[in-house]
Amino acid sequence: MSQTRNPRLLTTGAAGSRPSPGFGFRRGGRGFTLIEMLLAVAICAIVLVAINGVFATAIRLRDKTSETIEKALPLNRALDVLCRDLKGAVGPGGFLAGDFKCGVQATGATMGLSGEAGSTGLDFYTSTGAISYQAPWGDLQEVFYELKAPSDQNQTGMDLVRCVNRNLLAMTTQTPEIQRLMGNVQTLEFDCYDGSQWRNTWDTSSTDTNLPLVVRVRIQLAPPPGEAASHVQPVEMIVPLVSQPVSESLAGATSEEEP
Repeated sequence: MSQTRNPRLLTTGAAGSRPSPGFGFRRGGRGFTLIEMLLAVAICAIVLVAINGVFATAIRLRDKTSETIEKALPLNRALDVLCRDLKGAVGPGGFLAGDFKCGVQATGATMGLSGEAGSTGLDFYTSTGAISYQAPWGDLQEVFYELKAPSDQNQTGMDLVRCVNRNLLAMTTQTPEIQRLMGNVQTLEFDCYDGSQWRNTWDTSSTDTNLPLVVRVRIQLAPPPGEAASHVQPVEMIVPLVSQPVSESLAGATSEEEP
């Protein structure tokens, strides 16, 4: 039998001869030129620069947002605690319920505190005490809000503190628990609404018999170094007090029955 030979495998000469054109090589094929390579590199560089700019902007925005949130977190926490205490305010005349005092010199007297910021303070009884098996106290407690000098001398402004007295049955003056809520406070103002006008003083131990209808809190933060105080807007919060008022006749009858 004669063997059939593939003409594509035939060589034209001896050893070292090149294969036929159909063996796997393409004639006329070409690669990328130097100009095309340079153009591709330039396009990649432009895209990378644009991505880097967007990424850097996103990082700066994230850092600024985080800084703003960190600065506002103490203020929001202080306002939440103050709002909760005011909503749980207990009027005078009840068992273990004391007086509501705002903007008078007698604020904090039951705790042995004189008030470093003068008469700017709020002293009242509230039902926000946490009941636990470890502490023999009820839910009623006395809280006193005032400004104190900061422990850090390099800090601007003053500290807003919350003084808490849980032992309402003590016969002697108790040392309160002082909780620091926030710093960098320039001024702290409390206003009470009696139904017709706003008043910056309220004292149920002398003339007022009931709680105010609404309490307005205004906190003026200290400006950053090198910035004018007018650029910092005060923060205000209005909290209505929902409680059963005590009539003057009932208050007088209660005082007459006491020995």
